[in-house]
Formats: sequence, C-alpha cells, structure tokens
Amino acid sequence: MRSALLFGALALGLSACTVSVRSNLGFAGSGNLITELRPDRGEGATYFVGEPVRFRVSTRVPGYVTLVALQPNGYASTLIRNAYVPAGTTVFPRPQDGVTYNVAPPTGLQRVRAIFTRVRPTTDLVLSGTYDLNSWNTVTTTYLQPYARADRDVQETYLYIR
Repeated sequence: MRSALLFGALALGLSACTVSVRSNLGFAGSGNLITELRPDRGEGATYFVGEPVRFRVSTRVPGYVTLVALQPNGYASTLIRNAYVPAGTTVFPRPQDGVTYNVAPPTGLQRVRAIFTRVRPTTDLVLSGTYDLNSWNTVTTTYLQPYARADRDVQETYLYIR
C-alpha cells in the first residue's frame, strides 16, 4: 500500500515537470554570443493555431541572425535570413520585415533555432523538405563550418502549437 501511494505521488509530481528541449548542445558555436532566445510568451508557451508569435533574440555583439523553425511534422522553414542585429535585444519579426509570424498546423512541439554570425554570411541556409533532429543539426553545423568558433553561435527554443 505504501509503495503504491509513493508511486502515485511520484507519477503525479513527474507529470507536472517541464522538459526543456536543448538539442543544440554540442554544436560548434562559441555558446556565448546569443544570450537569449525565446518566444514572446516564454519558452515552452502554448500558442493556438492562427495566433501571432514573436521571438526575442539578444546578442552580446552585432552580427547576423537567421531564424529557422522545425515544425512538429519535421518540415523545416526559414523565418528570416541573415538579418543584421545590433548588440542587445531584437524582436522578430521587426517592423521593417513587413510580416507577422502566425502559428499554423500541424499541432505539437515547434522548435525555433537562431543561428548567429558576426560577419555577413556568404551563403544562404537552404532548408528543403523534412528533417529529423540529426539531419537538422547536420544542416546547421555544415552551414556554420566556414566561420571561426568565436564568430558563430546557435541557440534553440521551443513552443507548443494547439
């Protein structure tokens, strides 16, 4: 009886835990140029289909940001490519971008990755098709290889689409 009660309490406690997805650990970025990446409601927030979402990106130095999204079904898309940002905080989309980011199906976990370089990238990050985490990581890593470790960084955040 005591073990069943203990198991039940443990299960209830674990069901309230939040899991933070950090698949970008181990990337070859310097890890300190992007100081913050999060959706406007906070990491792990829930958005309903059709609602707008904005992303807050903070960097220590000026440079160029590309935001890419990995949808729950594995389809990847580029939200913004090679956008110049000053040191400090920039919220995307910016007024000059002339777009809004509205969440769309499929529902589930949406990952968003910020890729930062100090110098303007000489190539565009091309995403086409669907990706699993390994192939998405490979595309990101390959894109960053020409840049010195001290001049690049990658961070990832997530949200839920309902």
